[in-house]
Amino acid sequence: MELDLGPEIAQFRAELRAWIAAEAPDALAGLIDWNMPMTAGGRRGDRLAQAQAHPAYAEWEATLAARRLICPQWPEEFGGQGMDAVRVAVLNEEFDRAGVPRVLRGMGEALVGPSVIVHGTPEQRAYFLPRIISGEDVYCQGFSEPGHGSDLAGVETRGVVEGDEVVITGQKVWTSGASRASRMFLLCRTDPAAPKHAGLSYVLIDFTGPGVQYRPIRQMSGAAEFYEDFLDGVRAPLFNVIGGLNNGWKVAMTTLGHERGGRATVAHLAFEREFWKLAETARKRGKTADPLVRQQLAWAYTQVELMRYSGLRTLAQVAAGRPPGPEASVAKLFWSEYHKRLGEIAMSIEGPDGLLRPDGDGYPVSSWQSVFLSSRAGTIYSGTSEIQRNIIAERALGLPKEPRLP
Repeated sequence: MELDLGPEIAQFRAELRAWIAAEAPDALAGLIDWNMPMTAGGRRGDRLAQAQAHPAYAEWEATLAARRLICPQWPEEFGGQGMDAVRVAVLNEEFDRAGVPRVLRGMGEALVGPSVIVHGTPEQRAYFLPRIISGEDVYCQGFSEPGHGSDLAGVETRGVVEGDEVVITGQKVWTSGASRASRMFLLCRTDPAAPKHAGLSYVLIDFTGPGVQYRPIRQMSGAAEFYEDFLDGVRAPLFNVIGGLNNGWKVAMTTLGHERGGRATVAHLAFEREFWKLAETARKRGKTADPLVRQQLAWAYTQVELMRYSGLRTLAQVAAGRPPGPEASVAKLFWSEYHKRLGEIAMSIEGPDGLLRPDGDGYPVSSWQSVFLSSRAGTIYSGTSEIQRNIIAERALGLPKEPRLP
């Protein structure tokens, strides 16, 4: 099933498909599964770094930059093409179909850039945005703190204004990609006397400069994709405060509003490929005749198909001009709980072999062990399953909020 998005989008798709076929380097095909699930235990980051070192990747990156196909959803005056959500979805589909990467700038593209565009001064936009597009600045996020994960307004990291600088001291945690980042966008408390939401500032800091230390948090899968960060008197010019002092809550809400979406019609593809890999594992182990295994595989295939149709529905809503609502919470809850269950099914198919780690230095795990262990994190990061259920209950179903206990 495909959506009929009209002749204009059909022409855009045809032209884009032809352009990719003519311009994409052949060496990129099969270099990496560019859409493998995020919960692959951090291994995707290592493989992606290796792929980015390939000469063909640099060639492709330069080609995309020349066509303004890096950050294409940004307005033209800021280096993009001003693509609407429907065209971005088609772009993602066609890049995935061709098996080539849509060169992304991570949190800089998806989170920092939109916030600077909305809340930054002309001078801040002119300085920070081109550095994101070029890849010179790579961002990590400094929101969560020990004891303050979902309670963003409870941030305790202090920011003290000294002259034309803000001096930041505190601790952040659960930072993805810290080892690859050159900058961090963070919230700090610059007015401790103000109400919780009112005394915060949104600051971009040099993550490689003095006063910054970070260390990996080892996960059950053996990977260390998350970090805890220690900021000791880190200095940033007031120029790096986006939205002005003590206005950080408003800027952060813009950031979080861009954290999900954009890949509605391709998000299921990685799970689909993973499903067929599991089906092949069951075949090799001679378990495809087992009624229980067949039932489990049928369930998994149904869930992936539901993801696909949900993505098409989201795209149809966007094409009709309706902004996304709590559907993002439904999607996040659905795929994260599915992936956790898939890991359990995979380990049951593996049988006793699933209890043994492969030989090797460090803490090696098999691909299915990695899924089983790391998929649990998917029910926690970017909003826990419990929080997603609350959002769905209150915003989608209109149920009353749970009364607070005295």
